[in-house]
Amino acid sequence: MPTIGIVANPASGKDIRRLVARASVFDNQEKQAIVRRMLSGIHNAAGKASWKIGYLNDAHGIVKGALKDVFAAGHGSASATPVAETLSGSSRDTTAAARALADIPAAIVITLGGDGTNRAFALGWRDAPLIPISTGTNNVFPFLVEATIAGAAAGVIASGAVALSEVASKQKIIQVEIEDEPPDLALIDAVLVAERFVGSKALLDPDSLRSALLTVADPAAVGVTAIGGLIEPLSRAVDRGMHLEFGDSGDHGVTVVAPIAPGYYQRVHVAEHRAIPFSQALRCTGPGILAFDGERERVLKPGQRATLTITRSGPEIVDISTTMKLAAERGCFIGPQALVSRPTNLFNTKN
Repeated sequence: MPTIGIVANPASGKDIRRLVARASVFDNQEKQAIVRRMLSGIHNAAGKASWKIGYLNDAHGIVKGALKDVFAAGHGSASATPVAETLSGSSRDTTAAARALADIPAAIVITLGGDGTNRAFALGWRDAPLIPISTGTNNVFPFLVEATIAGAAAGVIASGAVALSEVASKQKIIQVEIEDEPPDLALIDAVLVAERFVGSKALLDPDSLRSALLTVADPAAVGVTAIGGLIEPLSRAVDRGMHLEFGDSGDHGVTVVAPIAPGYYQRVHVAEHRAIPFSQALRCTGPGILAFDGERERVLKPGQRATLTITRSGPEIVDISTTMKLAAERGCFIGPQALVSRPTNLFNTKN
């Protein structure tokens, strides 16, 4: 019986960038509504196949609450079980849920959050099969997609109607080795910041930026990736990264007006930018802070070294459009195998 994982981060979409920039708020009531729509898509796409839900039981009950009032009873065999609980109230809970889903292993996982949420998940299950839905601040890795259709895509994959190998692509990541400390990773960007304390985590002062390694340089995003993207775009599909050195170098550099947070443009001086092949490692030395995917995370002590390398060994991201096209071609929503559900109660939820 395949498992569909759901991890909703209750903290995503609520950080300081709501106060100092113009980021919107994703409250937990809206996240629960997203999960309800997602579950409707899963159920109606999975048909009569047997499947189950494994989820992070967060302290706000986002997924648990949605599970209680979604579907009509009597269609197929479905159950829902928490695979991890909110214990720390931090990203470690997401990482713990990822490890638990990897142990099953889940056929597909849907995450609700931003770049930081998906990074925390990848720390627990690096090559997970993912459908990441944007409910965060920096949303380069996850997608803005209607949850009903994201759930349907997960359902047809879990049912076996569409194979993961047909519709998923492995993503680039930045592998981070820190001297005398546990390793780390980033999905979109790793940035060295000339500061001593993690603080509020968000990167809002362009004068503190020293260097960055990007897997994606996206001119249609916000954050450090936008700085690189407005100079020279770099897509997910290209097998290389981009290195930025910040600071004013006169005629040799450029000044970019970039949105480093939602609604928050700043002038950023870039002294140098260059392509970085997968085989090339970058090294940096403290003191400073390493920020991953838009948030300060690791302190480098004076003289402490870190090595950063880009590889294509990250999560497998599902192409939802291709998945639904194949599902349509195979008649997944036509005939007696197709279901129609009304919002009541289907799931036998535990705990």
